[in-house]
Amino acid sequence: MGFLRDIGAPGIIIIIFGALLIFGPKRLPELGQSIGKMLSEFKSAMNGSDKEADSDSKKNDEKGE
Repeated sequence: MGFLRDIGAPGIIIIIFGALLIFGPKRLPELGQSIGKMLSEFKSAMNGSDKEADSDSKKNDEKGE
Protein backbone atom coordinates (compact mmCIF):
# COMPACT_ATOMS: atom_id res chain seq x y z
CA MET A 1 0.00 0.00 0.00
CA GLY A 2 2.97 2.28 -0.42
CA PHE A 3 1.57 3.86 -3.55
CA LEU A 4 -1.43 5.23 -1.64
CA ARG A 5 0.84 7.36 0.53
CA ASP A 6 2.42 8.95 -2.53
CA ILE A 7 -0.84 10.15 -4.11
CA GLY A 8 -1.30 13.37 -2.16
CA ALA A 9 -4.00 15.99 -2.53
CA PRO A 10 -3.57 16.63 -6.28
CA GLY A 11 -3.86 12.91 -7.00
CA ILE A 12 -7.02 12.58 -4.95
CA ILE A 13 -8.56 15.54 -6.78
CA ILE A 14 -7.73 13.93 -10.13
CA ILE A 15 -9.27 10.61 -9.01
CA ILE A 16 -12.47 12.34 -7.85
CA PHE A 17 -12.67 14.31 -11.10
CA GLY A 18 -12.19 11.12 -13.12
CA ALA A 19 -14.91 9.32 -11.16
CA LEU A 20 -17.20 12.30 -11.72
CA LEU A 21 -16.57 12.11 -15.47
CA ILE A 22 -17.07 8.34 -15.64
CA PHE A 23 -20.11 7.93 -13.40
CA GLY A 24 -21.68 11.38 -13.53
CA PRO A 25 -22.92 13.56 -10.68
CA LYS A 26 -26.20 11.64 -10.24
CA ARG A 27 -24.59 8.21 -9.82
CA LEU A 28 -21.74 9.27 -7.51
CA PRO A 29 -23.83 9.36 -4.28
CA GLU A 30 -25.29 5.93 -5.11
CA LEU A 31 -21.82 4.58 -5.72
CA GLY A 32 -20.54 5.99 -2.43
CA GLN A 33 -23.49 4.54 -0.55
CA SER A 34 -23.02 1.07 -2.03
CA ILE A 35 -19.29 1.13 -1.25
CA GLY A 36 -20.09 2.16 2.33
CA LYS A 37 -22.57 -0.69 2.73
CA MET A 38 -20.06 -3.14 1.29
CA LEU A 39 -17.34 -2.04 3.71
CA SER A 40 -19.77 -2.16 6.64
CA GLU A 41 -20.86 -5.72 5.77
CA PHE A 42 -17.24 -6.78 5.29
CA LYS A 43 -16.28 -5.34 8.68
CA SER A 44 -19.19 -7.04 10.44
CA ALA A 45 -18.36 -10.34 8.72
CA MET A 46 -14.75 -10.07 9.86
CA ASN A 47 -15.85 -9.31 13.43
CA GLY A 48 -18.33 -12.20 13.30
CA SER A 49 -15.66 -14.66 12.18
CA ASP A 50 -13.41 -13.49 15.03
CA LYS A 51 -16.23 -14.07 17.51
CA GLU A 52 -16.85 -17.55 16.07
CA ALA A 53 -13.18 -18.42 16.36
CA ASP A 54 -13.13 -17.17 19.97
CA SER A 55 -16.21 -19.18 20.88
CA ASP A 56 -14.76 -22.29 19.22
CA SER A 57 -11.52 -21.94 21.17
CA LYS A 58 -13.48 -21.47 24.42
CA LYS A 59 -15.48 -24.63 23.69
CA ASN A 60 -12.29 -26.55 23.06
CA ASP A 61 -10.77 -25.23 26.30
CA GLU A 62 -13.84 -26.36 28.24
CA LYS A 63 -13.61 -29.84 26.73
CA GLY A 64 -9.94 -30.05 27.68
CA GLU A 65 -8.62 -30.22 24.12
